[in-house]
Amino acid sequence: MTKPVQQRTLKTRAKLIAAAEVLIAKEGYTALRVEDVVQKAGVAKGTFFAHFRDKDALMDRLIGAHIDRILDDWEKAPAPKTIPEVVAIMSPLLTFLTSERYVFDVVMRYSGATLIEDIGPIAMTIGRFDELMCGWMEVGEYRADVSPQLLSEGVQAFFFQAMALHFCALHSDIALTDRLQSYLSAWLIVKTESPSASCT
Repeated sequence: MTKPVQQRTLKTRAKLIAAAEVLIAKEGYTALRVEDVVQKAGVAKGTFFAHFRDKDALMDRLIGAHIDRILDDWEKAPAPKTIPEVVAIMSPLLTFLTSERYVFDVVMRYSGATLIEDIGPIAMTIGRFDELMCGWMEVGEYRADVSPQLLSEGVQAFFFQAMALHFCALHSDIALTDRLQSYLSAWLIVKTESPSASCT
């Protein structure tokens, strides 16, 4: 008796997701409204909230799925062994996450789940990102005085820092990939000479 209900529930959720994807393809993530999703899916507004807490919960699923597809490409590609190769393979993810400020904001809100029950699609992709990055750090031409895990955590921190500064008017004069490459060069390569630039 429960199986038909589950099937119907899954079908309705799939309709809502498909409707949202069509609308996003036309107008982007920021412009998406719950009212438009339910109209496109042909369901009542209450049905939406039976499946998703709010618009952001739907975005967690949709943005997480998009990130997962990019990470699938990372897995299929040969492991990057140099910083330019790392930046090149990360470029599609950088482009997607900075395509709209709203996308970046949702990722920042959902990436750091504090409780097990809060771990959703975006938080899962962050764990996957870290796992892939750690593997790259083991095979690349990078500093060996700290663990690959710590290197991976630093890369991830600089990855998000570069994007955050991308949205800041004071720091918009540097290309995103150039900024990330500078950060990764400073973090992943041990330098013997002193830095030439000062903070003043």
